[in-house]
Amino acid sequence: MPDVSRADLLLPAEPTQRAIARELYSLVADRPLISPHGHVDPGVLADDAPFPDPARLLVVPDHYLTRMLFSQGVPPAELGVPSVDGSPVEADGRQIWRRFARHWHLFRGTPSRLWLELTFRDVFGVHTALSPATADRVYDEIADRLAEPAFRPRALFERFNIEVLATTESPLDDLDRHAKLAADGWGGPGGRVITTFRPDNVVDMEFDGWRTNVERLAEVAGEDTGTYPGFLAALRQRRAAFVAAGATSSDHGHPTARTLALTDREAADLYERGLRGTADAADAEAFRAHMLLQFARMSVEDGLVLQLHPGAVRNHNRRLHARHGRDVGGDVAQATEYVHALAPLLDAFGNDPRLRLVLYTLDEYTFTRELAPLAGGYTAVYLGAPWWFLDSPEVLRRFREAVTETAGFYNTAGFVDDTRAFCSIPVRHEVARRIDAGYLARLVAEGRLPLDDAAETVVDLAYHLPKRVFRLDRAGGDA
Repeated sequence: MPDVSRADLLLPAEPTQRAIARELYSLVADRPLISPHGHVDPGVLADDAPFPDPARLLVVPDHYLTRMLFSQGVPPAELGVPSVDGSPVEADGRQIWRRFARHWHLFRGTPSRLWLELTFRDVFGVHTALSPATADRVYDEIADRLAEPAFRPRALFERFNIEVLATTESPLDDLDRHAKLAADGWGGPGGRVITTFRPDNVVDMEFDGWRTNVERLAEVAGEDTGTYPGFLAALRQRRAAFVAAGATSSDHGHPTARTLALTDREAADLYERGLRGTADAADAEAFRAHMLLQFARMSVEDGLVLQLHPGAVRNHNRRLHARHGRDVGGDVAQATEYVHALAPLLDAFGNDPRLRLVLYTLDEYTFTRELAPLAGGYTAVYLGAPWWFLDSPEVLRRFREAVTETAGFYNTAGFVDDTRAFCSIPVRHEVARRIDAGYLARLVAEGRLPLDDAAETVVDLAYHLPKRVFRLDRAGGDA
């Protein structure tokens, strides 16, 4: 880590603001973590098996890391990323780690380096600076920790002080891992590990294997998905199963934010073209847009918070996708329009207090122009934290500067780590809490906010808001 006091990491450099920020951060430093959206494999906690070697824990599954190295000519196969085309991949964890360490300089100034350095220090107690010369030493220190019972997944979960962790599953998932967690006292409604309903693979006609997925949905739900009404019934049945397993939200990763109100006949015609294999790209977009409206209606009925993550062009690097599949760093962001795209959904449900719509973006320029005014003008709309390409200290700070004057603090939904990297969860939340403390400290120093109000706000942003917005406080009757 840089030569800055650990206590002052990411806090303002100006002395007056820094002193206030220290005080504010101290109020949330030890608060339990609320993680209402993420992609940790629930099997990690259900099985509670020891983690694999350091490379397979920290490098191989992290597309933030493998993507950067790929941009500099290091093939993902040399970093152990599994192939889908049968090509060989590196199997030696130590060799993967050494190769990663040789390219550590590529991460200077990135949030990935910050997260990893904090993880090395705070999670594993490793203070040796990573470099090509120290690669083996750091590897061995982490490997030694992973062999200890205190570094098993459930033990770390307790140490991280995670109050709630939401994972993300498809409607095709039988939720058996969540059932095991519930049986062990870890899952179910009000549990520490809950699921999230993510139906993209049965809604998006352009998803690989969509028709096969729809057939599988029929088997899992016990409904006839050969018709559009049967398809809707199957989705409702699976949503009910997810709610019973503890879910409080759904998540939708569409290319755009478009919504569309079709008649039942129009929707059925689109669906039937999809099943016949004659739907084109315009049909697929129209069906996704229509289904977002249907999911909003379902959310009004069953209470699931609706999260929308639009703007990712999936598998843009086609060669990478062909060799290694999805979610390995081949996606890019695109400009996203919300005001007109969401109008049909907001006309129908935007003022209904039963709906909670949490909007995310990969297009930072929409913070001020579109998202903050929408959240400030509709009962149902909340702003999700910067995510993915925008999940950095700089953008977290700009987010507060961009949206607060129009949406305030209380039309935002709190921080989500949105990660598959279990060991990075506490450090990501720490970064967000420090940034918020610094922003509030500036308001106090400028005479724009009393210190007492800032103290209450920093706790709300870190803890109370995500619990309320994502209906994680249902057990307390306050949702």
